[in-house]
Amino acid sequence: MYLITMFGNLLIILATISDSLLHTPMYFFLSNLSLVDICFVSTTLPKMLADIQTRSKLITFEGCITQMYFFILFIGMDNFLLAVMAYDRLVAICHPLHYRVIVNPQLCVLLVGASWILSVLNSLLQSLTVLGLSFCTHVEIPHFFCELYQVVHLACSDTFLNDMVMYFASVVLGGGTLSGIVYSYYKIVSAIRAISSAQGKYKAFSTCASHLSVVSLFCCTGLGVYLSSAMTHSSESSATASVMYTVVTPMLNPFIYSLRNKDIKRALKILFQGNL
Repeated sequence: MYLITMFGNLLIILATISDSLLHTPMYFFLSNLSLVDICFVSTTLPKMLADIQTRSKLITFEGCITQMYFFILFIGMDNFLLAVMAYDRLVAICHPLHYRVIVNPQLCVLLVGASWILSVLNSLLQSLTVLGLSFCTHVEIPHFFCELYQVVHLACSDTFLNDMVMYFASVVLGGGTLSGIVYSYYKIVSAIRAISSAQGKYKAFSTCASHLSVVSLFCCTGLGVYLSSAMTHSSESSATASVMYTVVTPMLNPFIYSLRNKDIKRALKILFQGNL
């Protein structure tokens, strides 16, 4: 699954770079999402695979903090990029004549750059607050990677500040991006309903169907992680939900975007033919 995720997302990146017809805002954001997904799975899976091979479950405190930092960073980038892509589809469907003027290359770079800055600052803040905690010896994390919530609540010191920072980031960043996505699709659905022809409605909806599928998969698996943790308090069920969240979703993203996308299929065909 790790190799499929790496290979699939790498193909999306190579296809968008090699084909000049894919040098558009939508595919620029898609290639960034694929890059983030590669980094996202590489944060946890190589260590897990090494643990399986060596039959060891040990990780240093420094290694745990580092893994946590990059995990929070890339999960934040996933959230921001999905919100940015929703805005891109909003402008494309609701303001098609002004699309190239509004979503220009400068705005694309600005949106992606701002996403990176906010994600880095959030990840840095979360990691620094964990560094201020004290832990007892022989701490065992009931997970297959250093997940922030699990690590914080194994501390021997007071975690009030950490909880406040986590909840604040979840509400402001997570809730903000989700609200942006919901608002974008509310406007998109309203615009599609106003189209008179059935063919026009189908064409408009098909341009955002892949993104909507990825958002639904990402949000549903993410909610499954936290609901399973809150309701069952079982490390096994939480870890199973996390595998869906951290492994399955990044693996399926390239398939979702390529199977129903003629431009990606054409670019991949040209890419393979050029290398054979």
